[in-house]
Parts: sequence; structure tokens; C-alpha cells
Amino acid sequence: MMDVGGNGGGGLAAVNNKQRAMIPNKSKGEFTRNSRKDSEGLSESPDLEFEYSDTDKWAAELSELYSYTEGPEFALNRKCFEEEFSAHVSDKNWTELDAAQHRAHAMRLLDGLEVIARERRLKVARAILYMAQGAFAECSSEVEVQYWMRYNIFLLLDVGTFSALVELLSMEIDNSAACSSAVRKPAISLADSTDLRVLLNIMYLMVETIQQDEPADKPEWKIIKETFRAELGSPLFNNEPISVTLFGMVTKFCSGHAPHFPMKKVLLLLWKSILFTLGGFEQLQSIKVHKREELGLPPLPENSIRVIRSMRAASPPASASDLIEQQQKRARREHKALIKQDNLDAFNEKDPYKADDSREDEDDNDDNDNTIEPETFPIERDEVMPPPIPHPPSERVSFPKGLPWAPKVREKDIENFLESSRSKFIGYTLGSDTDTVVGLPRPIHESIRTLKQHKYISIAEIQVTKEEEFQKTPLSGGEEELEMCATELLYQGILPSLPQYMIALLKILLAAAPTSKAKTDSINILADVLPEEMPTTVLQSMKLGVDVNRHKEIIVKAISAILLLLLKHFKLNHVYQFEYMAQHLVFANCIPLILKFFNQNIMSYITAKNSISVLDFPHCVVHELPELTAESLEAGDNNQFCWRNLFSCINLLRILNKLTKWKHSRTMMLVVFKSAPILKRALKVKQAMMQLYVLKLLKVQTKYLGRQWRKSNMKTMSAIYQKVRHRLNDDWAYGNDLDARPWDFQAEECALRANIERFNSRRYDKSHSNPDFLPVDNCLQSVLGQRVDLPEDFQMNYDLWLEREVFSKPISWEELLQ
Repeated sequence: MMDVGGNGGGGLAAVNNKQRAMIPNKSKGEFTRNSRKDSEGLSESPDLEFEYSDTDKWAAELSELYSYTEGPEFALNRKCFEEEFSAHVSDKNWTELDAAQHRAHAMRLLDGLEVIARERRLKVARAILYMAQGAFAECSSEVEVQYWMRYNIFLLLDVGTFSALVELLSMEIDNSAACSSAVRKPAISLADSTDLRVLLNIMYLMVETIQQDEPADKPEWKIIKETFRAELGSPLFNNEPISVTLFGMVTKFCSGHAPHFPMKKVLLLLWKSILFTLGGFEQLQSIKVHKREELGLPPLPENSIRVIRSMRAASPPASASDLIEQQQKRARREHKALIKQDNLDAFNEKDPYKADDSREDEDDNDDNDNTIEPETFPIERDEVMPPPIPHPPSERVSFPKGLPWAPKVREKDIENFLESSRSKFIGYTLGSDTDTVVGLPRPIHESIRTLKQHKYISIAEIQVTKEEEFQKTPLSGGEEELEMCATELLYQGILPSLPQYMIALLKILLAAAPTSKAKTDSINILADVLPEEMPTTVLQSMKLGVDVNRHKEIIVKAISAILLLLLKHFKLNHVYQFEYMAQHLVFANCIPLILKFFNQNIMSYITAKNSISVLDFPHCVVHELPELTAESLEAGDNNQFCWRNLFSCINLLRILNKLTKWKHSRTMMLVVFKSAPILKRALKVKQAMMQLYVLKLLKVQTKYLGRQWRKSNMKTMSAIYQKVRHRLNDDWAYGNDLDARPWDFQAEECALRANIERFNSRRYDKSHSNPDFLPVDNCLQSVLGQRVDLPEDFQMNYDLWLEREVFSKPISWEELLQ
């Protein structure tokens, strides 16, 4: 489904001229080779004040639903509402009515959705959308808009609007006339998806608003919220969870049968539906704690969310000139002659967007990827110059008092340690026995005690063991108690088509990635952002350019959040559900796709200013819009970074970690695709959480990168030691591990696939269960009493059948009775 590139990692850096023109210039934080000014700025850059969460602030999440091209539709929604409102209510505004009048008008609008005429239905839907947008024309501030949004949406939900919207959405999905019309069109615009966009807008606003936690909510609102959460996650609408319906829209869009579907809105609604019904990261943590208690496992050694939030980012690379000046002051003599040019180039790494097509440069870069790579992470010792004179006390590097994570040990690690110790000291092994220490020296006893003290049993290990028991003893194992929670219902809903869903999401992610080439065969994800008439002025073109870039960023944000949430929830619900999804992501080239995404100037992406704050909802409907100029569009906002882009980067790194953890074959894919230099460039972002997940990915492949790489990247090694959790007897920094075996991708993946298929077949495929294990009816009366439907031709020729099969054949009754 994707082309990673011709030779190894070389193809990842290819970017066409059109995209290169859209990338921010140096003034927006781009790093280029031999740019002293930029590299000096690095050493002074502050930590990014970014707090990772399930979502951005409510106002930001509302504004990202609309593209700037949709701006004129706010007034149209208002007009439709006022026409409906004035026909039934006179002399009063919406905000002046009492609760009974509000409810009566909401019911009238709901009845209007039932009419046959499409135009009339659309007009009523726009009036409902205006209500969901907070009746903004009667509000004087953004806070007031948000108050009325919340009030109106709970009112709409209470009268049953959401069910009606789901029915209308299903009608639009199955609207073959609209689909065939869109397929024939050479260029699709906003106008082709009007009906769908209005419906999805209302549904998104309802889900996004109701899931917000407000302490001041009325008790009845809290009841409505919990009921809605349960309904949204159960097969109540169209006999399937709403998320399954939206997944179906994604695959239909990617197959080319419905190119007019507004994919950004579909993905945003899908993300928020999963987040609302399954729960966010805080809920995941509490579910994990609860499950461990149920299984009788010891509590978690720490709360990972709190630990990550308290971590500080490590310093990005200082400039070479700064290091030289510091060394001159300390040593009071010239060291310039001793400085290697290779190490100077380290701090000005090649910019992947630089228009430099020199074949020699590319080849040199590829060769260096797995050999000597310039160090970019000064944490411990100074590698660029010879050992300096000891620092005065004031200049000493301050190390943390303790490591942030408690070490963990698996049962398998203890078994391997004991097996090697017994082979060495006694000359025989005892298999999986971890208690017998007879004949082993005392230091080994202490080592085993320490390992057992930090032994960690995961929920996944328990689930795998239970599944093995079910497979071994299908009859005596008893019935499995299946908790029909929202995650289980969603998995059952998407199980039949899960591979197609994963491929579709990755196709859209590939099309939205900033490093992707504009290929003729790639899908068009801009159907719900391009206007009917293309821009004619420079200002309009600039505005559309910002809108298109913002549109792509929001799609990446939604897909990365969907994939991460599903992986985490499935892993907690049952590890083989997680493995099924993860394996199909790997088969669909998710690993090289994420590496391709990061093979860009990641600082430019994180500091991109693809937003026009004065056009964001609800600001644009409350305040007078100032006149936009080319200068104001180019300047962008004053934010230090773009929240959604940093959120997307962290999510993608977490997905990559989930896919490769404890999977030797997938770790080797990271090595084969030359991910180390790509990941090291991402360490320039001064954000602790992002650095942590980059360091985790570097840690798992360190032993395969060779001694020379480790030698020239000692500061990265120090950062891994300081920030990543330790596995006590894991020789991650050396190449002498048992797992450093030849790469056998197929055997590992095939064994895992066989386990997954057995799990899915046992638990969900009741039609193909083994007939030998099915109960047999031995009662003569019930067997003879069963009704058997005979075919018509048999009934017509019943006399002939009796003559041929019964009367004309001799029957030995003595033999039958015996």
C-alpha cells in the first residue's frame, strides 16, 4: 500500500518540490546545515510547556471541526434557524424563552427531520446545527456561546435527536445517486458533501460537548450523559456501535466508491466516539489497576502518567562553536586542530527538505546511518573534544537523585538467568523451576532474590496462560466468562473487517503526512476543504494553503489518537485482540510509514503555524472579523508550538513502541529501515514525553547498531539509562543477548498469527466449532419429535420412495433388535 523507497532508508527522504515550497522557512524554526545562527538558538531553547492529555482544550477541539472554507455557512445556519423560529415564536429571542418553550421548539425541529423533501430536511438540520453551535447570534462572548451550546445539546439529546441523525446518516451513506455523481466528477468540492457535513457537525458537537466534565452539571444531565455513553458503545443504532458505522464510511471512502465523504469530520467523530465510550488515558490507568486487583496481582509500582508528567526534557544539542569556546576557556589553549570535522557536522545535521540532489551526499548519509553517527545529545561526557580539565563546582552537571522508574523483571528473565547459572556451576538445568537454588553460590542466591523482588507479572501474561488452558482442555475448561463491556462490543463489531479498516486508516495517514509525494493514485482527502471556486487572489490562495495544511494536520491527529486508543484498550481487554490489530498494522506497513512521517524536519512540523485564530470557532461568530492581510497570515499565532502536531508525534511514537515491544522481528525492521538517525533527529524537540518514547525505540535496537554507533553516541546511551525503565538483566547496550539471533520474521509472525486465529475462532466463530465437542442429543423421543422439512418433490413422490426404499427391501428385524 505504500512505497518506502528504493534502497533502504534513502528513499524516505524524498520530497517533491510542491511540498518543499509549503514547508515553513528558517524564521519558523527550521534547522539547516552550517547555519550557525540556528544551532546557537538550539542550546538556548526552553522546554516546551506542553501537557499531554486525551484532547486539547474544548475551544480548540470545536474549532478544528470546521475548515476555514466553511466560514460562510455559519450565517446560513443562523438564517435557517431564524426562519423556523419566527414561524412559531414571535417577539422573543431563543435565550429569553423558558425550558418548556425550548423543548417544544426542539420537538418541532425534530419532526421536521422526518419529512421526505431533501431540501426541507437540510434546512431543518441546519437550524438544529445552529442550536448545537450555541445560538451564537444572541451571545456576546465565547463563554456565553459555550454555555448555550451545552444547554441546547443536552436538550436536543433528551428529545431524541441523535437517533434521528444516525438514521439520516445511514440514508446518506447508502445514497447511491450521490456516490455515483461524486465518482464521475473530475473535481470534488465542499458542495458535494453538504448534507453529510451538516449531520456529522451536529453529531460531533453533541459527542464532544457531552463528554466534557463539568462539576456544575445538573444531576439529570449526568444521568443523560451516562445513558448516552452506554447507548453510543452498544449495538443500539443500526444494530452496531456508532464507531463501526464510521469505520465503514472510512473503508468506503478509501475504496473509491464515495470520494465525497468529508473524511476529516468522520475521523474526528470516530475518535471522539471511541474516546467517550471506551475512556481516555486516566480511565485506562484505573481499568488496569482494577483488573490487576481482580486477578490477584500486586499493584503497579508507580502511576506512569504522573511519572511522565514530572520528567524534565534533556538538553538538545549545543552548537559546535559554543562547545569550542567553553573548551578554550577551561583549558586556556587552542584545541581547534584536534576537532574532527565529522563531529562538527553532527550539530548541523542534513535538512531532509534541503534542495540538494547530490548523489554523493545521499550515499555518504546512508553509509553513516549504521556506522559512526554524530552525537546530538550532550548529557554526560564531552565527546567532541579531548577530556577537559575538571569543572569547577558551579559548572558540574546535576544528576537526578534517583531513577524515575522502578525496574521490572519477567518470569522468563529469571528462568533464563537460573538456567545459565545452573549450566555454569552445576552442569544441568531444571527447566522452569525458579525455586531450587541447591549447589549455586551465595551471590547467585542474592541475585535471584533481587530479581524476584522486582518481578512483574502483566495482565497479558495471565490472559495468554488462560487461553492456552482453554485450547488444551475445551471440554473440562468450562465456559469463559465474557464481560460485554464497550471495548468487547467494539471488537466484535470491527472483527470481520478489521484488516480493511487498518489499511484504510493508514492510507489516509499516508496521504495526510507532510513527507508524502502527490501521487496520481493516492486518495483525495481534501474533498471537504476545497471550495467550489478556486481562489483568484494571492490572499485567498494563502488562506486556502493554510487551510489545507491545517486540514492534513487534524487528520493525522485524529488517526494517531484512534490507533493508540484502540491498541491500548484492546490490550487491556485481551492481549490477542491487541495482537490481531497490531499484526494487521505491521502487515499494512505501519512501521515504515511512521518512520517516513518522522523523516522530516520535525521541529518545523511541531512549530508550524497553520492556523488563523480570528477565523476559529467560536471566536469568528462572536467578534467582528478584522481584515486579513498576507502579512498577518504569514505571521501566524504567537504560540511556542502547535499542540495538535506535538500530540500527533507523541501518539505515533507510542504506536511504534506498542508494535515493536518484545517483538524481535519488528525491532529488526526498525534497524533495517535505518530508523536510528531519524529518531535521533526527533530528540531535538525539548519535550520530556516525546524524548522518552524516542529513547525507548532507540534502546530496543541499540545492540544491533554495532559497537561504533554506541561509541559515538554515548550521550544518547546516558539519556536512555536516565529516562527509560530498566530490565535488571537486559543487556540492551551490548550485542551478547540471546535474542541477537538471525532475523526470522516469518516464523515469529506465523506463530503469533496461529495463536490469534485460534483465539478468534474459539471465542467468536461459533459456526465452525469442532463438531466432536458439541453436545449430542441421545433422547429417542426428542430426536423423533423434531420437525423435518421435506422438499416438495419428495412429498409428491412419497409413494414411490416408500415402495423403493421400504417395501421392496427385506428387513431382518432380529438383527435390528439386537
